[in-house]
Amino acid sequence: MKVTVVGAGNVGATVANVLAHEDIVKQVVLIDIKGDMAAGKALDSWQQAPIDYYSTSLVGTDDYKLTEGSDIVVITAGLPRKPGMSRDDLIATNAKIVNSVTSSILEYSDDPIIIVVSNPLDVMTYAAHKASGLSDDKVMGMAGILDTARYRAFLATELDVSPKDIQAVLMGGHGDTMVPLPRYTTVAGIPVTEMIDPAKLDEIVERTKFGGGELVKLMGTSAWYAPGAAAAQMVSSIVKDENRIFPCCVKLNGEYGMKDIFLGVPVKLNKNGIGEVIELKLNNDEMDLLKASADHVKQVMDVFDNMSL
Repeated sequence: MKVTVVGAGNVGATVANVLAHEDIVKQVVLIDIKGDMAAGKALDSWQQAPIDYYSTSLVGTDDYKLTEGSDIVVITAGLPRKPGMSRDDLIATNAKIVNSVTSSILEYSDDPIIIVVSNPLDVMTYAAHKASGLSDDKVMGMAGILDTARYRAFLATELDVSPKDIQAVLMGGHGDTMVPLPRYTTVAGIPVTEMIDPAKLDEIVERTKFGGGELVKLMGTSAWYAPGAAAAQMVSSIVKDENRIFPCCVKLNGEYGMKDIFLGVPVKLNKNGIGEVIELKLNNDEMDLLKASADHVKQVMDVFDNMSL
């Protein structure tokens, strides 16, 4: 099996390196407009193979011909928002990149599964879906796994427990309107609400919503270890046909009473891509939060549509 990672920046390089360590695919192609950088990072990871004991080969390039026959494509390419850049500017810039990347990939690969990591995540997933013409189960965005991981990490720190024992669900758009669901959060099967003060839990939920911004403030740039590992985890579930349940950005077709919108919801991931969208029995408050998040995402999608890119 062959996986292509588009974008050899910090996130893309991390995806490629984590996948190589998983040792579940034959080859990872790391492609970037800066071909030498992609080649260098791929070569560095390949030279790591004898040390960390994996066989997955890595190739770095700027030539899409080398992506031919890719089964899964992870798109991390795009520019971060810069000072003075409006939201609309960012959407226009990155949508053009995602559209170009998607078209280039499809010149050499038939019916691949596409995982989008580029921001703004929800609308870039929509852009890739439109540009590709692929079925709804083949195009998805990585956001919920990362957001849920941050939520679980914060809880593990507060409760002084292993993050391995924390399970959680988070829905909605990737950003300030995301919807963490404490009612679906457990620690080794124990409801988290039995282990933590409600006010402290609310603090953690709010910290999760702005988790990306916290890291930008600390480092002066976006995160890459956790986002890269999150995208690689999606690839792993697909390659292994595991039917693991993860929150992913997908197109809704009536689920949760919503249509024609890309939103984070729990899904099963298997060899076909999205095997099933899982509908939770949300209470009224949770549903109101999800609808508010969906309204925000729809506004951004409308901005993209009005650009007629």
